[in-house]
Amino acid sequence: MKRIFSHIDSTVMTMAGLRFLSASIELTAAILMLVFNDVKKAVTINSLLAIVGPVIFIITMTIGIFHIADQLSYAKLLFIGLGVFFILFGIYK
Repeated sequence: MKRIFSHIDSTVMTMAGLRFLSASIELTAAILMLVFNDVKKAVTINSLLAIVGPVIFIITMTIGIFHIADQLSYAKLLFIGLGVFFILFGIYK
């Protein structure tokens, strides 16, 4: 199994792994909503997902940016940071 993934960058593998984790959490939440079959519980589960999504997004972006930071100018890093800020601002406002 290690040979299969040996050509993939470890940073990309970590970022993809976090996305698989996020997808697993989302799928589990959807199954729990169906199992509980209650709107109040479904809304509660959905509100917890509102925390998980941005956290995974921030961690994944941070890992990627740290890996390519030496290849980018400070201006580009600033624009990336502003973009992440605006995405989060748009989510919460």
